[in-house]
Amino acid sequence: MAVVLFLSVFLIAACGLIYELIAGTLASYLLGDSVLQFSTIIGSYLFAMGIGSWLSRFLDRGLVGRFITIELMVGLLGGFSSSILFLSFTYTSGFRLLLYGLVILIGILVGLEIPLLMRILKERFQFRELVANVLTFDYIGALAASLLFPLLLVPRLGLVRSAILFGLVNAGVALWSTFLFREHLARAVWSRAMCAVVICLLSAGMAGAKWITDTADAALYSDEVILARTTPYQRLVVTRWKDDIRLYLNSHLQFSSKDEYRYHESLVHPGLASVVAPRRVLVLGGGDGLAVREILRYSTVESVTLVDLDPEMTRQFRTHPLLVGLNSGSLNQPRVHIINADAFPWLQENSESFDFAVVDFPDPNNYSLGKLYTTAFYRLLLKHLSARGLAVVQSTSPMFARESFWIIDATMRAAGFRTHPYHVYVPSFGEWGFVLGGAEAWAIPEQLPSGLRFLNHGQLMALFDFPPDMAPVPAEVNRLNDQILVRTYEREWREIVR
Repeated sequence: MAVVLFLSVFLIAACGLIYELIAGTLASYLLGDSVLQFSTIIGSYLFAMGIGSWLSRFLDRGLVGRFITIELMVGLLGGFSSSILFLSFTYTSGFRLLLYGLVILIGILVGLEIPLLMRILKERFQFRELVANVLTFDYIGALAASLLFPLLLVPRLGLVRSAILFGLVNAGVALWSTFLFREHLARAVWSRAMCAVVICLLSAGMAGAKWITDTADAALYSDEVILARTTPYQRLVVTRWKDDIRLYLNSHLQFSSKDEYRYHESLVHPGLASVVAPRRVLVLGGGDGLAVREILRYSTVESVTLVDLDPEMTRQFRTHPLLVGLNSGSLNQPRVHIINADAFPWLQENSESFDFAVVDFPDPNNYSLGKLYTTAFYRLLLKHLSARGLAVVQSTSPMFARESFWIIDATMRAAGFRTHPYHVYVPSFGEWGFVLGGAEAWAIPEQLPSGLRFLNHGQLMALFDFPPDMAPVPAEVNRLNDQILVRTYEREWREIVR
């Protein structure tokens, strides 16, 4: 009996933490800035649990019945929390209000659970033994949830099904509590019937989970969704309208097949064409293989090392027929070696040297990405370049995020690069910027590969000319301990939206 009771504590703790992690993950996917989202959601959730614990003092009758009711409420709200948030982001303008409202409400209910259960169990155990065991199983449950969530639940089930699964666990705890504490229940049959209703509702939600995510995606994206994946790192969606294929990461457009060649030709060739007989090339980010496609135009290149965090990203662009067609099968070429790892520690642990490096990360809209735009990162990158090697960095828009662009340039210079900023017009994005740099001086290449759709020598010269509205502005250096770039980037893009 004791094992079953403390197993309940373990499961309750695991469920509570899972709902918290799901809310934080969804918020970071949809709103950006994972540090801010997780920090505020964890703080709100813990505060709400404190309120729930305080409110438990006012419950003094029918504790078992109230505990079962609370478990069912947590199961319903927590189980459908991911579905509600996905749909609300798509169909309403009150996503933040609903997000924090759900977090606080679930937190209050979770805060009621353990105090009520301890009061129910106090007649069966000595106080010292009760507190020790309840807290032990509570902490173990939290640990189990924190490991299961990134390693198994998100990659295997996704956020919607994971939430519903743990809602079913809460409902299961409620159901077996009707048997464990039946002597304290005046209406056990009624309680079991309520448990059955909640379990049926959650089971229906589990069966319809794909419909929920498909409905949210279809409303969020104007074009047909042909691929949608939730990974431990991001929400990956590919859409199609006629012959235009688009990739979105966490709801942000990454490319359109109608004009991505402008971006990727400009990203790769100004630097790589100027390196004499390049042999080894490094690509950080760029898991779509489009930059690799351009690199493989150079016959002297013997190996391309692609380091991308998300294995699902590289898998899809290696196997999905439409996506393989876009990158010309570049990720399946024998010269290409794919490594799924975080670029920062990979650079720290690796000692290889490269003639050219392409840094094609998403924009620095959160601190996890912002670390890849710091002096610490660029110093590491510079150490991996050969004596005459060059690196190019995707650097956001010098038109819409002008200060952010010049912060990246200043940061690379502070890390030891001699920089050469440039920009290109991409219809899907507007003016977009890059910073090319190396340890030595650089000259515009005289010859480009044949078969390019956009870039020629005259156009190449124009890329390095900045009009007055994109000209350099005073910019701070982005350092690891104080990521000024993330805050600047958010402010500039927020002003554009307004």
